[in-house]
This record gives sequence, structure tokens and C-alpha cells, in this order.
Amino acid sequence: MGTGRSTAEFAEFAVSRHRALFRYAYLLVGERGLAEDLVQEALTKTYVGWNRLRDSANAEAYTRKAITTTAIGWYRRKAWTAERPRDDVPEMPARPADGDVTARIWLWQELSELPTKQRAALVLRYYEDLSEVETARILGCSVGTVKSQTAHALKKLRARLGPDADLTIELVVAQ
Repeated sequence: MGTGRSTAEFAEFAVSRHRALFRYAYLLVGERGLAEDLVQEALTKTYVGWNRLRDSANAEAYTRKAITTTAIGWYRRKAWTAERPRDDVPEMPARPADGDVTARIWLWQELSELPTKQRAALVLRYYEDLSEVETARILGCSVGTVKSQTAHALKKLRARLGPDADLTIELVVAQ
């Protein structure tokens, strides 16, 4: 790697942040195998761009953005080819009790129905506890877009879960 940034530095980054990157990818796609593929694809893109990163502190944001854009691209291709993989799970007739494992599963099912960009905004804002500015940097958009994507996602979830659902707390509790 020509500018002095070493392969060892990249390897250290990849090993130390793999778990967090995998968790983020899994929350985006809801499938372990696909999440692992996303992380590997994003780490490959990060490795290719490693010398262009002026500050290694930006590597995680760069990789998370690669995960997000790759996931969006994959979902667009699936929609275009009409491929629709599903795990058919019976619908739950009533909202489960708070704190219950079934409540977490139920909330996850509702989150997985959101468009990828909205789900990414929620995951970064509430699960990863990033600021709007940090989320915008990772998603490659403006702070206003983060706010609108988050608001639209919460509106959709409230419509499904009921108007009195405190989604902010539920999203954090669902960790």
C-alpha cells in the first residue's frame, strides 16, 4: 500500500471492529449469512480505499457506509429481478408484553418491513446511539434526510404498533 498505511493497520481495524460491523449489518438485513457477506464486501471496499482514508478514525464510518450502500444495492437488484425470499412467520394477533422475548421478535419483524434506508437510520440513531450528524455522514446524506427518514420510519412503525407505542425506548430495549 503505497502511502505508508499498512496492511497490518487494516487487519487490526478489521479484526477489532468486525463484531460491531456484523451487528450493524445483521440489524439491516436480518439474516446472518447475508450480514456476513455484507461485512466482507464492505471490508473489501474499505481495504481498496484504505490509502485514501486520511484518518484511520474514519475507517468505521467508511465501512458502515459501504455496508449500507451495498445492502441498498442488493435489495434494489432483488426487487428488480422479483426475487422475494421470506421467512414465513405467523402474524401475532396482539402486541406482546413489554420486555418479553416475543416482543423483541415482534418488533424486529416490524423493523424488517421498513425500507433499508429508514431501517439504517433507526439502527444508527437508536441502536448504535449515533448523533444525527454521525448518521448523516455514514449514510452519505444530509442531517435533514436523516431526520425525515427517521420520522417516516417511526410513523410507519407507530401505524403498525399503535399510536401509544414508545418506539424510542422499545428500539433501545430491543438491543
